[in-house]
Amino acid sequence: MSANADQNQRPEYDELIQQIADYVLHYQIESEEAWQTARYCLMDTLGCGLLALRFPECTKHLGPLVEGTVVPQGSRVPGTQFRLDPVKAAWDIGCTVRWLDYNDTWLAAEWGHPSDNLGAILAVADHLSQKRLSQGHAPITIKSVLEAMIMAHEIQGVLALENSFNRVGLDHVVLVKVASTAVCARLMGATRDQTMSALSHAWVDGQSLRTYRHAPNAGSRKSWAAGDATSRAVRLADMAIRGEMGIPGALTAPQWGFYDVLFSKTNKDQAIKPEKDRRFTLSQRFGSYVMENVLFKVSFPAEFHAQTAAEAAVILHPQVKDRIDDIDRIVITTHESAIRIISKQGELANAADRDHCLQYMTAVPLLFGTLTADHYEDEFHNNHPEIDRLRNVMEVVEEPRYTREYLEPDKRSIANAVQVFFTDGSSTDQIAVEYPIGHRRRREEAMPELEAKFFSNLRTRFPVMQCEQILASFRDQQSLTDMTVNEFVEQLVI
Repeated sequence: MSANADQNQRPEYDELIQQIADYVLHYQIESEEAWQTARYCLMDTLGCGLLALRFPECTKHLGPLVEGTVVPQGSRVPGTQFRLDPVKAAWDIGCTVRWLDYNDTWLAAEWGHPSDNLGAILAVADHLSQKRLSQGHAPITIKSVLEAMIMAHEIQGVLALENSFNRVGLDHVVLVKVASTAVCARLMGATRDQTMSALSHAWVDGQSLRTYRHAPNAGSRKSWAAGDATSRAVRLADMAIRGEMGIPGALTAPQWGFYDVLFSKTNKDQAIKPEKDRRFTLSQRFGSYVMENVLFKVSFPAEFHAQTAAEAAVILHPQVKDRIDDIDRIVITTHESAIRIISKQGELANAADRDHCLQYMTAVPLLFGTLTADHYEDEFHNNHPEIDRLRNVMEVVEEPRYTREYLEPDKRSIANAVQVFFTDGSSTDQIAVEYPIGHRRRREEAMPELEAKFFSNLRTRFPVMQCEQILASFRDQQSLTDMTVNEFVEQLVI
């Protein structure tokens, strides 16, 4: 035998895979703030999904693959009459939740929307709750849903703190797939080995490119990509529970593992990164930090890096609404991430392109004093050429302090400032908003507004009396956590 022959010795599971499995199987959540925030997160996430049902481009994707199929004890899709297998239900719920870019956000080295994971969590929990009930067992309660949400938030968010997937061209929904796989395996009753097997397959899967989030290719896939990830997570967890073997070195295998294949960006001018820079960095242990600090989109369905710019524009609206034709230039002062992700010049091709354009999301509230999902649609944009006129006179500049404090753990600001200059030489004050209303630092201010947002979203789908009953179910923490999942989802069916 050659001295250089490969030694086929199967390794232990990668350390990170073991850490995630042990976290979801054994961690006890003791943070009252995390439990309370999860309740609001569930409320807001469902509301975002209900609002999306107003848009045909979203609803065309929903329902069974074979028309007329009804699955016994199938998962319900809130706001619809669909009863689907958990894999397709996860896709549908995840699609509606993310469609309008209105659910919660996490910003760090990587970005993302941890409540995307609800697509998998609710689909699995609803099916299992009905199944258990039919077998004479106690159904699953909403406490298990909230627990899974806290854990999924934590896995996605902690992995995002210091690991930039976007820098190597990968989309953040890889973290949705991993987090949803872990918590769904737990909900399904997986053993440690089954959980690790499922997680290994989540890392080995082909991962989404970020192409559809950036100019000039931004498009509607960004609105269903997370649903696709949650759907795949449910499938992988189910396969592992059925006994599918795992891939222990999914991350670390030389040449073939995730780190070497997908996390070591190379080109003709750049050598392969040193091995230590091709592995994830975990700056803290998994706990409940992410749910406690998650960002809510309270006021605007807009990419989060622009939330404070839109808020500043609303403040400036009374000063500029009667002087639109006199505007000479508009200066947006922002942070590096916003410039890299959402600063765009030139024609915007569709609604998905517009809700990821910093200049568009500033121009609309300057002109109209608000920003809603309808403002991104072709019909609205085509009837208001003044939006693009304002975009054409905008300057976007970086403020180094904003960039620095965006990454500081004790701040995590998402600052923007807007100032309007007129042709006569006068100008407005520079309006700076460093922390959006959905930030932890403004949580007390945000919660009543978040509840009002939820009720407004309910009204788009249900009669007033049903809306009031649904809202009442969220107002008491203990009553909500004790409610069975099947009863909870039943009230969201039309």
